[in-house]
Amino acid sequence: MSVISYLVIYLAIINLIGFAIMGIDKLKAKKRAWRIPESTLFVIAIIGGSLGTTIGMHIFHHKTRHWYFLYGMPAILLMQIALVVLLMYLPIEFTFL
Repeated sequence: MSVISYLVIYLAIINLIGFAIMGIDKLKAKKRAWRIPESTLFVIAIIGGSLGTTIGMHIFHHKTRHWYFLYGMPAILLMQIALVVLLMYLPIEFTFL
């Protein structure tokens, strides 16, 4: 498998995890049970799960009243997209083993 294949698989998995933890945390909030820390939600987004957490946030209507989630999650996603575009257009060739 190529590096790109591993990267796509990683991103798919981390975004599914991000989506799932938003749903799990919403369920726990309804049951007034132990919650997933907000820092964990942001860490999942930062390590590549920003699309999944953003979609989960809107589908489950979870954390949408917190401005730092409402604007922070999409901001992380936009920064990650900008980084990928920047790396694609840099005059540097990346080679992997």
